[in-house]
Amino acid sequence: MTRHLLPVFLAASLLLAACAGPAPGAGVTETTLPLNRAWVDGRRVEYVTTDISDAGMAREAGANFVPRLALAIPAPGRPSIVERVYKFPGKEQISVFQSAPLPTGGANADRSYSPLWRIVMVRWLKPAAVRELRSEEEVLAAQERGELALQITDIVANCPITRSVDGLTLKGVR
Repeated sequence: MTRHLLPVFLAASLLLAACAGPAPGAGVTETTLPLNRAWVDGRRVEYVTTDISDAGMAREAGANFVPRLALAIPAPGRPSIVERVYKFPGKEQISVFQSAPLPTGGANADRSYSPLWRIVMVRWLKPAAVRELRSEEEVLAAQERGELALQITDIVANCPITRSVDGLTLKGVR
């Protein structure tokens, strides 16, 4: 290895080692987070919530309050890294996500999936129409029929999916 590349190699090695986790024999550490469930295209997924850009919602969810997440919302005409999650504040049902990794893990081929979600509040307008909606298409169809109202917020949540519609989980998930 040439002399001028040695410092670059050492710095890269140190950075990679810092992200690799505990050294063998140093003991195992883990973090336990509450597991949540949502619908994607009529199938259940499981996810964890780590960060939310709204202080009250972060407290309620037991997540980090991260106001800078709201900066992920794109300016008009720019591509977005956030997708929509339809949240039912009346707790009538679990949330509905736009997408999920498929398959779960490093082989994900769904290029539209992102763990950053822009929260859309769903409020039923017709109590007799309340039912469980299991996909974004069902949410949007109910809105077109005037059964519910959607309020797009500037709240962004980091909610990575740990078990996707394929039933596969991320490594380490039981």
